[in-house]
Formats: sequence, structure tokens, C-alpha cells
Amino acid sequence: MKEKNQALLIDIILSGVFISCLITCNLIFLKFFSIKINFLNFTFTQSVGLIAYPITFLITDIVSEIYGQKKAKYLVLAGIVSSMIVLGLIFLADFLPAANWSRPENNKVDNETFHLVFGQFGIAMAASLFTYLVCQLIDIRIFHFWKKLTKGKYLWLRNNFSTITSQLVDTFLILFLLMTLSPEKGLENWTDLKNLFINGFLFKILVALLDTIPLYILVNHLRNKFNLKIGEEIKL
Repeated sequence: MKEKNQALLIDIILSGVFISCLITCNLIFLKFFSIKINFLNFTFTQSVGLIAYPITFLITDIVSEIYGQKKAKYLVLAGIVSSMIVLGLIFLADFLPAANWSRPENNKVDNETFHLVFGQFGIAMAASLFTYLVCQLIDIRIFHFWKKLTKGKYLWLRNNFSTITSQLVDTFLILFLLMTLSPEKGLENWTDLKNLFINGFLFKILVALLDTIPLYILVNHLRNKFNLKIGEEIKL
């Protein structure tokens, strides 16, 4: 019973980290940054939402490996529902008029500032959530396909193959939807689209390769903690 409670607690913590990162991605994704890499003569440009995004895929891979496919799908759906609730609350907050004294000179936020930071959702946010749902489900399905095929071995293979494949779909789909449905957001230029796609996908591949290390550390720790064999899952 104690072991099951510990497994449940860890699942709750992982879910909290996952949902926090997902919501953060959706709140900050409209800011873009550029970093010039002089020795490569290359400028990396991408949304700041990309910072927390890869963590969500690391968490779903851990949950998939330790708790199973069904639990991972429930986690993704919980994240989507949580994001929709947050967006609904932001919409309400954006709709309510600011008080006369709620202004920057009083260290407060007025209507215009609030809307500029938090009010830019709609088609872009709907496209983001839809894309994320599709790609996470692809990631989970591919992960478990390889897990079954390899009989629970080669964690690095299914982690990287599932993440890279789903990120390829994700990067293309979100930029395509934003450009097609909402060109006024600044993605009407094919050069911008190509650069964002290349930068975003290369970054996600790099992170997918790097997160193999923490994935192995965390998965091995949980396996030892709960005496799990290779390929064995906890059933809550």
C-alpha cells in the first residue's frame, strides 16, 4: 500500500510539472527571440514558448514507460483541459474593464497592456492546442509501438524516434496552421516560415537527444524504487 501511494505521489508531481510547462508554453509563445551564433554564421530565432515545450515530451515518455500508454494519454488530455480552463479565465480577465487607477504609472496594468500580453489568443491558441494534442498522441503511440516491438529494451531508441517524429509533425503543422488561418500574425512570409521551421525542428532534435540522459536516470531510479523489470509498468 505504501509503495502504491508513493507511485501515486510521483505521478501527481510529474503531472504537475507537465501541466505547468504546457500552460507556460501557451502563455508566452508570442514572444520571439534571436541568438546569433557567430562561429556558424547563423542566427537562431524561435518562440520563447519552445523553452518549456520539450519538458512536456520528456514527462510523457517517463509516464509512458513507467505508468503505461493509457496513463500518458490521460495526462495529455488533462493538460489540454487545464489549458482551456486557463484560457477561459484569461479571456474573462481581458474582457473585464480595468479600474481608472489601474495604470502603469501606479505600478498596475491597464486594459491595453493586459490585452497586448495575454489577449493574443483565438485562432493561434486553438491551433497550438490542436497541434499539441495530435503530436503528443503520435508520440505516445510510436513510443509504445517500439516498446512492444523491442520487448521493453532500447529505451533510447523509442524515446528519440517518437519525439523526433512527433516534433517534425508538430513544427510543420503549427506553422502551417498559423500561416494559413492567421497570416496577420506575421507568418505570411515563406522565408520566415522556413527559418522558424528549421530552427524549431533542429532545436527540438537537439533537446530530444539531450533529454535521453535525464530520461534514463529518472526511469532507472523509478524502476529500482518500485522493483520493475524491463518493460514492466505500474498499474494505479
